[in-house]
Amino acid sequence: MRNLRKLLFLLVFFCPALALAQQAPDALAKSVTEEVLAAIKNDKELVAGNQKKLLELVEAKVLPHFNFEGMTRLAMGRNWRSASPDQQKQLISEFRTLLVRNYTTAFTSYKNQTVDYKPVRMKADDTDVTVQSLIKQPSGPPVAVDYSMEKAGSAWKVYNIKVEGVSLVENYRNTFNTEIQKNGVDGLIKSLADKNKSAQK
Repeated sequence: MRNLRKLLFLLVFFCPALALAQQAPDALAKSVTEEVLAAIKNDKELVAGNQKKLLELVEAKVLPHFNFEGMTRLAMGRNWRSASPDQQKQLISEFRTLLVRNYTTAFTSYKNQTVDYKPVRMKADDTDVTVQSLIKQPSGPPVAVDYSMEKAGSAWKVYNIKVEGVSLVENYRNTFNTEIQKNGVDGLIKSLADKNKSAQK
């Protein structure tokens, strides 16, 4: 659970940098990261934990650059094929809501972190890349974060993240698989929905 919280925390602040369009992935990542971190640092309402404004920031800067269907599919693993189309839609929706709520909560943990990106080696026709970064903290050792991304049309979307080798998707896959073994796909949907309702209250 501690590793999962760390993954979600790092996911919030540095994935907005991955709005990759025509610019090189590493160059754009750096420029957008600096912009987002500066906004967080200088906005008193964000620092104070204004949930509405935090949610607006997440919706505007983070969510458009995620492939939530792809993330849900990977988190489900082989169980995805056993889910009906309607169940798949519900899973994507509840998983998205769960991540969004974790994002907004994690914003309050920002403590002047900075991030350096390694140059991305890629060919012009590559559609799947890994962006490597190193997050430097005011105290403690730096943290290595890798972003798995795929190109959909002209846009790049994040479909997985690894922090010090720990995969966000695999963390959820273990949890999802355990729940499905106990209560089936509908049981997993209900579990996610209950968590989201509880967080909302």
